[in-house]
Amino acid sequence: MRVVFVHGACVRDGSWWWHRTAELLQEQGVLSVAPALPSCGETGLPAGTGGPGLPEDVAAVRQVLLDTDEPTVVVAHSYGGIVVSEAAAGIGSVRHLLLISSYLPEIGQSLSEFGNAGPAPFLDIDPDGGTFGVRPELLVNTFLQDCDPEVQAQAEDHLARQSVQVTGQPVKAAAWQQVPSTYLVCAQDRGTPPRLQREYARRAGSVVELDAGHHPFLSRAAAVRDLVLGL
Repeated sequence: MRVVFVHGACVRDGSWWWHRTAELLQEQGVLSVAPALPSCGETGLPAGTGGPGLPEDVAAVRQVLLDTDEPTVVVAHSYGGIVVSEAAAGIGSVRHLLLISSYLPEIGQSLSEFGNAGPAPFLDIDPDGGTFGVRPELLVNTFLQDCDPEVQAQAEDHLARQSVQVTGQPVKAAAWQQVPSTYLVCAQDRGTPPRLQREYARRAGSVVELDAGHHPFLSRAAAVRDLVLGL
């Protein structure tokens, strides 16, 4: 078995965000990979107006999923669930989807259709440049309040400006309708309120709750490892 981790919006270096859990999985003989998302400027093309968007993210993740026929658990965090919904569709090696504080869109739905109306206060949107990002001064208190100081200190270096067009681009497939899925509700999440997560989770095959913030794979890595190994 292998794990493919798809990170959320406005960050880069998925392997860093996933590293705490990846190390624990590797101790159990399970390897993992975190694809780069073009819309976050991770593949050389700058994010923004005319830059890469959801289709390019889908293609990048899909290529990684097709690299091998080894049984695969896909872990999608936040925006990653939008990408995975299309990227994992029709790939026989994908045996389970784990959605962490994430989304299970129907065909034709986009990220903008989830959540409260209007932009979140922790986001900085540049309409002229066509990008959005997390306000650094709000990063720790919103998303990492339950992480240790080392993670909190390093996290800002792994933020990214992302093409804002990803928020309105609809998915063309819904892998969660065919692949077994589990939704992990993060009960202390200050970015995506737990009440909204529980609403989104209704589409998943099973639901688990964890007393953690938005990034449990950093703050509660052992619990996430155990959940992945049990899928």
